[in-house]
Amino acid sequence: MAGKIKVGVVGCGCISEIYMHNLTKTFKNVEVVACMDLIRERAEQRANQFNVPKVHDLEDFYKDPEIELVVNLTIPKSHYDVDTRSLNAGKHVYSEKPFALNKADGKKIVELAKSKNLLVGCAPETFLGGGIQTCRKLIDEGVIGFPVAATAFMMGHGPENWHPAPEFFYKAGGGPMFDMGPYYITALVSLLGPVARVCGSAQKGIKTRTITSNPLYGKEIEVEVPTHIAGVLDFASGAVGTIITSFEVYSHTLPCIEIYGTEGTLRVPDPNTFGGPVYVKRFFDSEWSQIPLLKNYSDNSRGIGITDMAEAIEQNRPHRASGELAFHALDVMYGIHEASASGKYCKIAKGKLKRPAAM
Repeated sequence: MAGKIKVGVVGCGCISEIYMHNLTKTFKNVEVVACMDLIRERAEQRANQFNVPKVHDLEDFYKDPEIELVVNLTIPKSHYDVDTRSLNAGKHVYSEKPFALNKADGKKIVELAKSKNLLVGCAPETFLGGGIQTCRKLIDEGVIGFPVAATAFMMGHGPENWHPAPEFFYKAGGGPMFDMGPYYITALVSLLGPVARVCGSAQKGIKTRTITSNPLYGKEIEVEVPTHIAGVLDFASGAVGTIITSFEVYSHTLPCIEIYGTEGTLRVPDPNTFGGPVYVKRFFDSEWSQIPLLKNYSDNSRGIGITDMAEAIEQNRPHRASGELAFHALDVMYGIHEASASGKYCKIAKGKLKRPAAM
């Protein structure tokens, strides 16, 4: 293996802990050399926790010549700024989801990376885990025949009862579709291929939310985005998908994702996780069968998209959790909202997008 890719992390909040744990202890082709957060104490805490040698201020971070790949773990409204700063500084960049707050910014990021001959990647990377990769293998081997339809459900009642700073979930770039939709849409695209057109309906339910987690217990949040979204996805393959994402549901009994084929049904595990369980019921079966995972990375493997990206840099090959894939998911999510507003189908520009290579 060639030398390790040197990584700098921007944003040292909640999600950074698992990323930095895996990047420093699990994946061997990367090395975290610096971190930065606008609240310096948070960066210092993570640096001490994971033996990261440098804590930078904002401007010094992008000037550090040792950093080759920036991991952008900031809140959604900062994704575009951090990505473009990183690319203009000559660094590859991998961002948390969503890719951007709007399609115009997402397109600019992809085009800037291409013009700089740099890689840009984006979460979610959970589709690279053992659970969904097992589903991919089953579909590719024809276990359920040709996929003709799919359903996806992400329904809960919002993060204000557990997240320490949940306001951004109800601002631009938030809501159940932009927060959790990327997991479901990316999983579906990795299994069924790109989406050709969408329609849908979106509504805002509760107009204000009360935080019941610490340290902001009791604070009111003005809800600015739709919180219950139902969409229909027409895949280029001919399959038809249904997706619902909601912060308005207290309980339900629906599956996360199911794929319906000409010879059976595949039950896909929660796409916000890396493992199983995976179930199949073919047309001649009387009961569901649980399928042992056939691929690796079933534990919380956040960072797997980054280690794959680092390997792609060394091997000069396409990486899997790519900016193009993330932009496609962004296009789908915006398309559903636009279809709701217009009452018409929205076409999705899939370009040359193909399913990411299987692990």
